[in-house]
Amino acid sequence: MTDIILHGCGGKMGRVVADIVKNDPDSRVVAGIDVYAKGDFDFPVFSSLNECDVKGDVIIDFSTAVAVPDLMEWAVKVNTPVVVCTTGLDEYANEKLNECSKTIGVFKSANMSLGINLMAAILKKYSAALYDAGFDVEIVERHHNQKIDAPSGTAILLADAVNDGVNTDLKYVYDRSSVREKRTRDQLGISAVRGGTIVGDHEVIFAGRDEVVEFKHSAYSKEVFAIGAVKAAKFMKGKTSGKFDMQDVMNEI
Repeated sequence: MTDIILHGCGGKMGRVVADIVKNDPDSRVVAGIDVYAKGDFDFPVFSSLNECDVKGDVIIDFSTAVAVPDLMEWAVKVNTPVVVCTTGLDEYANEKLNECSKTIGVFKSANMSLGINLMAAILKKYSAALYDAGFDVEIVERHHNQKIDAPSGTAILLADAVNDGVNTDLKYVYDRSSVREKRTRDQLGISAVRGGTIVGDHEVIFAGRDEVVEFKHSAYSKEVFAIGAVKAAKFMKGKTSGKFDMQDVMNEI
């Protein structure tokens, strides 16, 4: 049994995680932390980190980027590993993750979906075969109209996987409207679409001479991210130090 403390339990993703855990015989939410939490929960909810006096095996964080540094300091204080699912972290927050990973286990992935991480693994392994054959690489990501950051962290994750695979320093291009020039060989274009209620679509396009190869992933609900977060929490139980990501989880599946 993995006892989970859910940071950001009152948010959309926090509630989805709580629902997933309800049907999981191997995990349970023992406490939630959220200053804005409203409604009924079947676990105790605290409005601040320091109020939480419940011990857990691991913390799952689906909060806001500004809350992550304080969470990390508290996690070190209570000696509990953390699964950080919050995106859009700034340099300071990422430095805090690195610092805290020396004394507690820290898990961070740009996307919690197993499918996306499998796609990244495939891209890292096989991108060179297409790139060396003259294929150009472009990424198109689509999300709902409430998403505030662009491009998505997942698009960058996939771009980095391609870059690692081709072993070449491809330049990420986010906007072509400011210049009038042909595409160069060392570019990797990344385009963002925002509209409607799209949960998340990511498409990696390899465009060659007279043929196109596409790798695509579509998320149809937020549950895919919650399922990945719970799997990561089980993986992180007992981790006393170090940095981990979804590739580490997949290696154990």
